[in-house]
Amino acid sequence: MSSANAVEEILNFAITNEEEAIQFYTDLAKTVKRTPMKEIFEQFVSEEKGHKAKLEEVKKGKRFVPEQEKILDLKIADYIVIANTGPEMEYKDALILAMNREKKSFKLYTNLAQSTKDEDIRRLFEFLAQEEAKHKLRFEIEYDDYILSDN
Repeated sequence: MSSANAVEEILNFAITNEEEAIQFYTDLAKTVKRTPMKEIFEQFVSEEKGHKAKLEEVKKGKRFVPEQEKILDLKIADYIVIANTGPEMEYKDALILAMNREKKSFKLYTNLAQSTKDEDIRRLFEFLAQEEAKHKLRFEIEYDDYILSDN
């Protein structure tokens, strides 16, 4: 397989991942009753669509130069387990599910960045990893503020 084919295959995989994230947050926004969190899930749909668009632009040959920033990790998702993921899912479980999804997406993009020799593609995946880390942090802060502070 040529290097160009490998890069295209990786980009296609990442685009599919973003499409799944769009659907995931669309579905969560429909199930959550707490309006501020519903709005955050809807905002994430928009952000994931932006990630997908960036990937598609790079796939078409556009050069991508991301900003570099380091995102704080509270590591809350590392220590909690989801109790219920059905239609009657509690708010805390929706947050846990979202945190874990963002954690996995962060790891995915970190691994994809390490797997490519193309510098532009590597920077793109590092940027997307940081975007996913931002999402996870927002869910961890929400969990800390509304779930852990109640205990």
